[in-house]
Amino acid sequence: MSDFLELGLDATYAQKTSDDWYTPPWVFEGLGVTFDLDVCAPIGGLPWVPAQRSLSILDDGLLQEWTGRVWMNPPYSEPLPWVNKFITHNNGICLTPTSQGKWMLEVWASQAGWLMLPPMRFVFADLTIAKNTLPNRCWLIAMGEENIETLRSSGLGYVR
Repeated sequence: MSDFLELGLDATYAQKTSDDWYTPPWVFEGLGVTFDLDVCAPIGGLPWVPAQRSLSILDDGLLQEWTGRVWMNPPYSEPLPWVNKFITHNNGICLTPTSQGKWMLEVWASQAGWLMLPPMRFVFADLTIAKNTLPNRCWLIAMGEENIETLRSSGLGYVR
């Protein structure tokens, strides 16, 4: 219960799928920007994600038009179609794990800015905070000069 209180939430936001690993609030605090659209949000969104609107699994963000600056923490079970749409949209920031998948090579070959995050603990679907960090590091990837500059000025790490 203390994890819920730490986030200022209750369990009403919870969903139960293996892809529901939410970005911790400190990432958004570091970025210091508001997004126009969260394209992979849980139903109802999350109160600490600074997005004007959000798309959930019910909206199928892959089928919707993306407008403005997007935030994306894609489902890690199948990130390739999400990453391809993110590259094409060319205006946003996303969180991805380190991977040997084809999708990571496609982003690497793009004009994206990359920032490796320190080890992090995700927030789970039941809104508890993970007790351990992931074994692999995660990246913030920015498309578009304004978003790359946001990474540079965030204080979260070095940008390639």
